Amino acid sequence: MSASFETTLFIRDHCLCLSAQRAARALSRRFDEALRPAGITSGQFSLLTSLNRPVPPAIGSVAALLAMDRTTLTANLKPLERKGLVATQVDPKDRRGRLLRLTEAGLSTLQAATPIWERTHREIERLLEPDAPDRVRAGLAALR
Repeated sequence: MSASFETTLFIRDHCLCLSAQRAARALSRRFDEALRPAGITSGQFSLLTSLNRPVPPAIGSVAALLAMDRTTLTANLKPLERKGLVATQVDPKDRRGRLLRLTEAGLSTLQAATPIWERTHREIERLLEPDAPDRVRAGLAALR
């Protein structure tokens, strides 16, 4: 296959990576707009949600859950720390490690944002056929 215009059209119409990227951008924009009143983005919502645990998780655990490298996670934590939504603490079991936790403000933000996420998520799922959301989740999980 050469880099002809026909190849470009074929890739546009068949590339799973491109399709996933386009869908992810569209979904992110929709959730970002919906979550704006809560003062966070869709990525920040996912990050705050990942920290909502009974025991503060280690950075590596959160990075794995979100499929991010540690450097990217650290960069994404900075604005949340500046807003006072997330705190980092030394891991008492391993002084070299860091644990992450939601602050009271972080939990309040997450509590305000969750009903927005729920509503937006229902609206998006309604755009699909009844069993499509589960098929999409299963397909994406298989690719992970």
